[in-house]
Amino acid sequence: MERTLAAELSANAGQRVRLAGWLHHQRQLAQVTFLLLRDRSGIAQVVLTDPADREALAELLAETVVEVEGNVVANDQAPAGVELVDPKVAVLAEPAAAPPFELRRPKVNAQLPTLLDHAAVSLRHPARRALAQIGAASASGFRTALDRAGFIEVFTPKVVAAATENGANVFPIDWFGRRAYLAQSPQFYKQIMVGVFERVYEVGPVFRAEPHDTVRHLAEYLSLDAEMGFIHDHHDVMRVLRDVLSAMVDAIADTAEPALRHIDLDLPEVPAHIPTVDFDSAQHMIEASTGRATIGEPDLSPPDERWLGEWAHTEHESDFVFVTGYPISKRPFYTQPDPTNPAASNSFDLLFRGLELVTGGQRLHRYEDYLDALQGQDLDLFEGYLEAFRYGMPAHGGFAIGLERWVARLAGVSNVREATLFPRDLHRLTP
Repeated sequence: MERTLAAELSANAGQRVRLAGWLHHQRQLAQVTFLLLRDRSGIAQVVLTDPADREALAELLAETVVEVEGNVVANDQAPAGVELVDPKVAVLAEPAAAPPFELRRPKVNAQLPTLLDHAAVSLRHPARRALAQIGAASASGFRTALDRAGFIEVFTPKVVAAATENGANVFPIDWFGRRAYLAQSPQFYKQIMVGVFERVYEVGPVFRAEPHDTVRHLAEYLSLDAEMGFIHDHHDVMRVLRDVLSAMVDAIADTAEPALRHIDLDLPEVPAHIPTVDFDSAQHMIEASTGRATIGEPDLSPPDERWLGEWAHTEHESDFVFVTGYPISKRPFYTQPDPTNPAASNSFDLLFRGLELVTGGQRLHRYEDYLDALQGQDLDLFEGYLEAFRYGMPAHGGFAIGLERWVARLAGVSNVREATLFPRDLHRLTP
């Protein structure tokens, strides 16, 4: 008999089927025992009435792996309106100990450090699984949108020879006796690949050895990167990003709908035209409204981002807002200056519900401009990168989305680690 999944039971009413999964919970009453079996698709209810069977299974621990054959019958009180009766239960594997917390509860009754310490078990909880499923659907939507737009997926090295990008802290490693580093981003490689394919993207880990110990930062996270050539300016990149976000939301709605039932998640509507505000204008608006001294600051603070998120929601009914024209002094060396205002840049951040989610912009593309931007630095460190521009590159730009930050904000969880399978940060290297 082929295995049937819990989510498929309603289509098999009147049939005898075989389920396999984990014992999520058992509820023992005077004359009947209800077993809840969990598999990758959901939870099924198994009804035991035979006294011998009930006694034999009464001491099974939660998370025991079982196989059940039974008849599918309708019951409005059961999950999905069906349950298994007249079952034959076989134990496939017994846990060596009871789980450190009850997975049957709507929320796991444990603090986040405990959940992370016991990730092998806590990730089995439907609500924690749901966040991972939403992340997977988001990455799928990202790929779908860019495939549709003529991009090609690339896979670039995560070990590099030099710590060169923007002076950020990096993780040094021993590479067969040579000093190497974990890559901070695929930025240089995806720009190089614009000279090969014109439009490229990558889904992969990046590493930042920055000593942030906040609810929004990780030392390793999954970056959704895209880069495209033959653009007019950064607004072309912003339009592609808008379509990508829309596809990510659609993918969640289409493929992760069962996961949404386990968490309180409000999917945003991505407007056809995301509201945009210039960096200087944003600072004047914030200072005029709040009294905070923001004008002249080189970046937006978290309270500034939250204010802009509220402004976008109130004035434009949008969960998203673009901030453009950041000071060129606060952007990486490869950023294209605004030709009408060299102190500003052709770059942007996208804020989602008051939190920076995406950074992007137009890049320099002329070889001479890179030589000027890198004056005083050892050009040998950039040789492979600069070669792309020495032999001709079009105007291009791109963006990067932090997947865990997106999922955390989408789900409204307070700490990005809740949306990360196995977080790596300032303090955590296991499990």
